[in-house]
Amino acid sequence: MSTVILDTITGKSTATTITIGSTPVVSASANSMTIRGEGSAQTSIQQGLIKSWVNFEQDGTHASRDSFNISSLTDEAVGRTHPISFTNNMGSANYSGSMYSNAYIQANLDHNGFNNHYAGGFGSRTTSGHSIVSYGAAGVDADNVQVASWGDLA
Repeated sequence: MSTVILDTITGKSTATTITIGSTPVVSASANSMTIRGEGSAQTSIQQGLIKSWVNFEQDGTHASRDSFNISSLTDEAVGRTHPISFTNNMGSANYSGSMYSNAYIQANLDHNGFNNHYAGGFGSRTTSGHSIVSYGAAGVDADNVQVASWGDLA
């Protein structure tokens, strides 16, 4: 068996497929790259990548702990953050997203101190951002909010 060690691989100008053995692994065309998945299925790399995420505190300072493709977030009201603005806009307002929030309550500690898991979700969506809400029986500012979005960037 041979070992090939390279720093740079230069393809032909018309090459659009990477093949290992006789199996095409990655194919590319304008604005699209797919990778071989299970069986003969192809998965779009661009569609599968997360396009934005943020981990922030809604309670207190309303500050982002860390984020990707998020330019700002604004405290609108108790339990509401609007807008969460993207650095790079989405191609349409029909992107998908998920959200999780919980709060740290000193009394009746459970699950390492986080004992209230709140329902919530996305509010208004535009190509430049969206709002979220977290609530128990009423709106509540959560200590730990995590939001992610998937879709096509503009």
